[in-house]
Order: sequence, then C-alpha cells, then structure tokens
Amino acid sequence: MKKEKNAKTAAKPAPSLKKDREMPFYVVKRGDAAKTPGRSILIHGGAILIALLLCGIATIFVTGDNPISIYATMFKGAFGDAHNLWKTLQDIAILLCVSLAVTPAFKMRFWNTGAEGQVLISALATAMCMFYLGGAVPTPVLMLIMILCSILAGVIWAVVPAVFKAFWGTNETLFTLMMNYVAIQLVEVFLKVADKSGSNTVGPNLLKHGWFPELFGQKYLLNILIVAVLTVLVYIYLKYSKQGYEISVVGESENTARYIGVNVKKVIIRTMVVSGALCGVAGLLLVAGTSHSIDSNLVGGRGFTAIMVSWLAKFDPLMMVLTTLLLVFLDRGASEVTTNFGLNSAYSEILTGVIIFFIIGCEFFINYKVMINRNHPFFKKKEQEAAKEVL
Repeated sequence: MKKEKNAKTAAKPAPSLKKDREMPFYVVKRGDAAKTPGRSILIHGGAILIALLLCGIATIFVTGDNPISIYATMFKGAFGDAHNLWKTLQDIAILLCVSLAVTPAFKMRFWNTGAEGQVLISALATAMCMFYLGGAVPTPVLMLIMILCSILAGVIWAVVPAVFKAFWGTNETLFTLMMNYVAIQLVEVFLKVADKSGSNTVGPNLLKHGWFPELFGQKYLLNILIVAVLTVLVYIYLKYSKQGYEISVVGESENTARYIGVNVKKVIIRTMVVSGALCGVAGLLLVAGTSHSIDSNLVGGRGFTAIMVSWLAKFDPLMMVLTTLLLVFLDRGASEVTTNFGLNSAYSEILTGVIIFFIIGCEFFINYKVMINRNHPFFKKKEQEAAKEVL
C-alpha cells in the first residue's frame, strides 16, 4: 500500500508556477531595423516636450510665474540678439570640439575621463607660448608654434594613460581622472609665476599676442568654422576609414579584434593620440580664440559634459551637433531665467537636470518596447467578459 501511495504521489504533476509568475506586461528588445533615426528623433522630441510641460507645471506651483514667459526668456537668452547668438554658437563650438575629442576613445570603450585635463594642459601650452614668445617672434610664427605646442601637450596627456592601459592593463578611468588634477596644479604654478598680483588669472593684458583674427567682424567665427571642419573630418574618420573600423571592432570585443589580426595595443594608443590632438585644438581655441586668458577653471566642466554629449548622440559626430545645441541652449537659457526672474541659481540647474533626465530615460523606449501578455489571467478574464457582452 505504501509503495502504491508513493507511486501515485510521484505520478501527480507538480504545480505549475509559471502562471503565477506571469506578468501582465513584458519588455522586448527592439531589433536594429526598428531603431530608425526618425523614431529616435520622435521619441527624443516627445521626451523634451513632456519634460518642458512638467517643468512648466512645477514653475506655476512653486514660483507662480508664467512658464511660457520663462521659456521665452530662455530662448531670448540663447538666441535673442546678435551678441547672444554668436556667444551661443561659440559655446556650442567649444563643447562640440571637446565632445569630438572623447568620442573615438569612448567608441573604443576606453573610458577617458581626462578630457578636462587634456584641454587644460593644451590651453596652458598655448598661454605659455603667448606669454614667453609674444612679441619676440613674428605673429604667424607664434601662431604656428602655439598650434604645435597645444596639440602636442594634449597628445602627451592622452597617450600616457593609453600606454599604461595597453601594456599593463591599468584602469584608464582613474588614471585619466587623476591627470586632471595634475594639469590643474601645473596651471596654478604658471599663474603664480606669470602674474605676481595673485589674481589667479593670466588675462589679456599679459597674453597680448597670438590672438585669432576676426572674420567679417566676428571674433568667434574662425572658432566655429574650425570646429565645423573637424566635425566632418571626425565623422568620415570614424565611419569610413580603416582606423575607424578598427576602433569599432576593439570596442565590441578585444578578443575578436585580436582574432582577426588587429593590433589592439596600437589601436588604443593611436586612438588616444587622435583624442589628445582634438583636445589640443579645443585648448587652443579657448585661449587664442575666446578668452585670451587662462585660469584653472577655464574648461569649466566641458570635459565631463562632453561625455554626456557623445553618449546621447551614440558616438555620431553629426548627431552631436544637435545634442550640443540642446545642452548649451539649456545652460544659457536657464542662466537668463535665473537673472531675469530673480530665482535661485539652483532653479536653472533643476530645470536642466529634469530635461536631461527625460532625454536619458527615453533611451529605454528606443531600445526596448513594452508588450502586453495576452495569456495573463487578467487579460484572459477581460476577453471572456467582452465575449459574453457581445453574445
């Protein structure tokens, strides 16, 4: 009897836990065919509109101000007149240049957090050339020396962590981050040597030579044109060149790259040379083409903002133009709102943060889609009720 009971127990099927664990919704990864540029633009646009709507509602409840007036002030602050327009375009150019610099490294999955220091050390090299050689050599020669020294400084600051990563497998994130602080301290030393007043800034009164010339009466136009050309060149380099292909392969899998004969160490070092050279151009533009001065805060966090720009644009240099435009518009516009409406400076940061949060969050809907589980008991019951009503 006991054996028969055990046999019946063994024959009895175990209770199914699958139905109990079924969810009414599930997430499915979209195929590459579904990730079209049109869909991406539509989703990003929708995210921005929702963020603006929520910020407007919050503005009404917290400050009592008209959100339409606030957004109009933001637009005016960024594009309201010729001065604001050219200043906005200049800010876009500098941020875009730094973003172009970090993109090859990030596409290779080399987490370069040192763009801030690479740009700053290049700016220091430019300022030193202007300070020590200004007036001593002809201006064309001085500008040539400035270009070479700035690019060389950026390359050196980028190649050092690349070599350690390639040969000894060091952590590039920490290495490049620590080099930022070294660059800051070197700038502080130069400030104390060049300017005895203790102002912590070496300004145009000391850096009198080597300024970029104005084009058609616009002092920022040359900067903008240089960055526009670099954007096209970096796009072609990453998308159509052999080196760009090797960067993509190494980024996908170093083992696969080695298997097909790619020299991974060479690619890492070469790519960081490119990134460092672009950072060198950014440092040159900041000192010779924009501020004509240098201090330890010259880069102003652009090296870290550039990481977000590159990531949001999915490492596409042309898409980075739009991403940079959005971030610069938010920054300049929010600052204008803070000034005109007498709001706390944190308000502009909150406004910008909410919009960026929605932009980042919408990446989920670009890469995944939410599906209804028709086999779930809830929906089964609803279908049965609907069928009864029809009958």
